[in-house]
Amino acid sequence: MKQSKSARVMVIIPARNEEETIGQVVAEVRRQNFSVLVVNDGSTDSTEAVARSAGAHVVTLVYPLGVWGAIQTGLRYAHYRGYDVAITMDADGQHIPEFLEDLLRPVEDGFADVAVGVYPDRLSVARLLAVRFFRKVAGVSFIDVTSGMRVYGKKAIELLVDEKVAGIEYQDLGVLLLLIENGLKVAEVPVRMERRVSGKSRLFSSWFVVGSYLLYTGTLALGKTRIINARIKE
Repeated sequence: MKQSKSARVMVIIPARNEEETIGQVVAEVRRQNFSVLVVNDGSTDSTEAVARSAGAHVVTLVYPLGVWGAIQTGLRYAHYRGYDVAITMDADGQHIPEFLEDLLRPVEDGFADVAVGVYPDRLSVARLLAVRFFRKVAGVSFIDVTSGMRVYGKKAIELLVDEKVAGIEYQDLGVLLLLIENGLKVAEVPVRMERRVSGKSRLFSSWFVVGSYLLYTGTLALGKTRIINARIKE
């Protein structure tokens, strides 16, 4: 179904200790005429105050939920307030707001229910390892399953706000497989991304974390892929 060009769109930014970058990110998104929600995921710095000063709505979590927990909180916020489309992006300055309109277009025009922004040149060794591993395990051809720059249309939002999805630990491949399993179309859109301005990735902060991530998501991918294949054969 084609998404109305007058659809209400909210940009959701999960953030934890991103005081150095969140103000500029929010300001740039607002210049693109989007509403912005920052989900403050247990920050111990002034992330919340800086985000509010820049003009964002802010939800502060009492207990850190991780990136996916923060995103799902944002999706619920958008859903219950009548937004039709949600865009997720990082708080660290890597995602460039000028590309949001390009990313939004496949969902607005009805070609996809979800759009993922991809920029292969940004993939580190750890990310390349993760992407290649997941392609093989899950049998998918996505360029970058780890990208957090995404557009979720109304059907996707309604699916992802369900409490049953809260058990997913990471937002990437598990969420994409869940969407595909439920018949939603996912498109990848070329964008450009910058290097992280400060801090380091929570997901790729060490090889131990990467290993835990690969084990968890690989197991989830195997389970989801078997379910999808079984349904296709029925």
